Amino acid sequence: MLLLKHVRILISIFLLLVVFKTNAQEQKRIKIMYSGFAVTSPELGEGVREFRRDNSQQVHFIHEGVNLYCDKALYYENEDFIEAFSNVNMQQGDTINMTSKYAEYSGKTQLAFARGDVVLTEPQSVLTTDKLYFDRTKQQAYYTTGGRVVRDTSGTITSTIGRYYMSTKKYQFVDNVVLVNPEYVLKTNRLDFFTENGHAYMYGPSTIVGETSTIYCERGFYNTNNDTGYFIKNSRIDYDNRVVVGDSIYFNRNTSFASATNNITVTDTINNSIVRGHYAEVFREKDSVFITKRALAISVQENDSIYMRSDTLMLTGPEEHRITRAFYNVRIFKSDLSGKADSVHVDHKKGLTQMINLKRFSSGDAFSTARKPILWNMGNQMTGDTIHLISNVETEKLDSLKVFNNAFLISKDSLSDGYNQIKGQILIGLFRENELYNVDIIKNAEVIYYAYNDENELVGIDKSKSATINIQIEDSEITEISKLKQIDGMIYPEEDFPKNARIFRGFDWRGDEQPMSVEDLFKDDPPLILPVIRGLDEYIPQEEFFDEALMERVEATKKDKDDTTSKAARHIPTKETDTVLKQEKVQPKISNKKD
Repeated sequence: MLLLKHVRILISIFLLLVVFKTNAQEQKRIKIMYSGFAVTSPELGEGVREFRRDNSQQVHFIHEGVNLYCDKALYYENEDFIEAFSNVNMQQGDTINMTSKYAEYSGKTQLAFARGDVVLTEPQSVLTTDKLYFDRTKQQAYYTTGGRVVRDTSGTITSTIGRYYMSTKKYQFVDNVVLVNPEYVLKTNRLDFFTENGHAYMYGPSTIVGETSTIYCERGFYNTNNDTGYFIKNSRIDYDNRVVVGDSIYFNRNTSFASATNNITVTDTINNSIVRGHYAEVFREKDSVFITKRALAISVQENDSIYMRSDTLMLTGPEEHRITRAFYNVRIFKSDLSGKADSVHVDHKKGLTQMINLKRFSSGDAFSTARKPILWNMGNQMTGDTIHLISNVETEKLDSLKVFNNAFLISKDSLSDGYNQIKGQILIGLFRENELYNVDIIKNAEVIYYAYNDENELVGIDKSKSATINIQIEDSEITEISKLKQIDGMIYPEEDFPKNARIFRGFDWRGDEQPMSVEDLFKDDPPLILPVIRGLDEYIPQEEFFDEALMERVEATKKDKDDTTSKAARHIPTKETDTVLKQEKVQPKISNKKD
């Protein structure tokens, strides 16, 4: 029982301490530090006093670390509420300073309201607006009727709605947000901006327009201190004559550099070309693009585009002399032409495409087919150490081709299971309407050809050698073979020509490798695992931008004051009423404006 009694006593003491502490907190009212004159009058209302400045200094109030200065004030004692008029200055510590023509402040709720040329200054920025709410409990200031924030290194930001978080030194701007910088103009629906480091977070459709580039995104980050950015969700950059689109884009304005990740498309509007992949780098000053991870270059033509896939693609040079380089595992597709090579070099000004066989992949055998470039055109397969394709730049049609070293042309005979074959040191082919119609084999030329009569009856198999061989092709069929100089060979009856002699050394029919569609360019690729794009957190919707509890506090504070002293809020003393008012000095007198 004695123990229980002691417990009850301790609980009672604790409750008394809580009540005492609560009362002590409630008793922290606004202090009147200085006034030139204090006025009371029945017309002001019960519990209302008017304070005016004198020639030496302004009226001065202090509450919980805030100093409030003005030329005239109405103080509502019951509500612990101040209305401040003319040259109002509210200071919080050494970092926050607010000036205005008029202000209200509640000692109970610690809510302040200012209007008329409102200027809020903190170490890194200056906010100007017509009306401003200041919640000292949450350390937040906000406006709803338009405002402007100036930060020397970032520029000027304007918006319809704005909120400043003093603890984190962060602004939230909503609706018609515009950041104007000498180098660019940023527009967005919402912007979260940190004044200490100049970091800006964009939400909703956003653009950053500069002299040489235009950026669009629906979620993004921009560092206004060093002019770098990161953009996601429908992001794109317009770079002079290029448009870069990707799931995420990094941008550096100082170096004119951009990189993109996942589902990238780079469009060259001048040269009618498109490059796709899943990682890209764009260097504007060097006028170059680097792209990898299932890279695909598309040369857009009026009737038939050319598709080129490789492990890595590089596009360099100005629009009038663009160069495309494709490295490793290159595959080409066009409706009437396809090919494969280790590397490809395209000079768009000359219309020259070089398909290259790298020596590091060669076995050293002159007849080796490993990594040899290969072309297919209308049933004809051509291979060699290097292949050159020449196009007419104006008509965008194939003009000719050259195959250097170990040239080999094969076509499957349509009436038998054999193969027509022509080989030599150099092959030169001519195209008509993108179809191969003339072929010359120069130096050490050899041919195996299935010869037919007009009734499509096999006459025999021609196996010959000569210095040069000319071939005429029509509708993908060899129609005529002409042998020039040092002819050696004959036409053998089919039954007298051994099957093991019907192919040349180095023969390699690779029809199963031929891409037959754009999709075939990627059919042998391993599964593609893309990195996960980690973006910005979801933002607070605009309708929830101002919480209901805060607005209720604002309205309650105004209602308490208006219900009890509505006349005082409208009272402006005149010379006649001044003579009957009681005037008094308020002590102590403070000689400066610092707390």
